[in-house]
Amino acid sequence: MTRNQSIVGAICALAVVAAFTLSATIANAGRGNGPIIYVVSQGLYYDSIVTADPLPQHGPFQMLNPNHANGLATMFGPGDTEYLGGRWWVDVTGDGEMNDGDHFFACPLLGPGRETP
Repeated sequence: MTRNQSIVGAICALAVVAAFTLSATIANAGRGNGPIIYVVSQGLYYDSIVTADPLPQHGPFQMLNPNHANGLATMFGPGDTEYLGGRWWVDVTGDGEMNDGDHFFACPLLGPGRETP
């Protein structure tokens, strides 16, 4: 096999891998890498993507309830004026207040929402 044939073969192999990766990415589009979150005000489930974990306790955060009947839940989601874009606070200390013992992270919700998890 000549050097040129080897190069052409390698390029073809890379093209096949790239096409497979792209098709897998498109097939999984919108699913994210984060948890599924139920938005109570909308009655819908959303996929999410974790973008920063943890975050320092600076600025506004929206409460994320890990003990809801539908799993992780929040009152507001995309389209609601109260939605903070996925800046979450989990009340780890259980005192109902944002403080140093709690968990703060960024995990935007990915639309569209759906009726089942």
